[in-house]
Amino acid sequence: MGEEAEIDRLPIDLLAHIFVLITSFTDLAQARSVCKKWKQGVKQSLARRETLSFAGWRMDDDSTARLVRHAYNLKELDISRSRWGCQISDNGLSQISLAKCVSNLTSISLWGMTGITDKGVVQLISRANSLQHLNIGGTFITDESLFAIANSCPHLKTIVLWSCRHVTESGLLVLVNKCRKLESINVWGTRVPVDCFLGLLTISPALQIKSRLMLDVGSASLWPVV
Repeated sequence: MGEEAEIDRLPIDLLAHIFVLITSFTDLAQARSVCKKWKQGVKQSLARRETLSFAGWRMDDDSTARLVRHAYNLKELDISRSRWGCQISDNGLSQISLAKCVSNLTSISLWGMTGITDKGVVQLISRANSLQHLNIGGTFITDESLFAIANSCPHLKTIVLWSCRHVTESGLLVLVNKCRKLESINVWGTRVPVDCFLGLLTISPALQIKSRLMLDVGSASLWPVV
């Protein structure tokens, strides 16, 4: 029998530390298939991660949910759609919502995920009670999602609703009224009337509203964003 390779002598904890540094999910999948020890090392490395980003990867519902389920200490989750098309559906969000880490997530980005609807968003957000930052711009959500966010995310500080053309004044008012820690809201590209912004500032005077028009709180006038 040949002499054991140096890397095979490494303890699993050290292997896991090395695998944490790998950002390619393809490489992790290949490493996982090398042997039982490496498989365990990859599993432990996922459990240590506090950030996962699938932006730029061709991911589907099952593979994404499987990885998130192993990331017990996850705090930041990014499954934005990018050039290569991370295709996640409501089914994927439903599976992810069952992961143990969801209640501890402080940041979620679903930017540009046109394949999701209120159904999947509500299932995920209803369990993300520690959420502070949410990017859901470029999706087709409605006020139903905003109501769920308002009821489930008391610690929310920032939310991006860029080009969410189906949200209305009613949803925004409920959101700002219930999320008292909200500092910034991006409503650029929505169809919300200017009067709504004044109503939001009446509820939360310090709120920073980012839109095609920028509201000057002191003069109650509107200026174009540059």
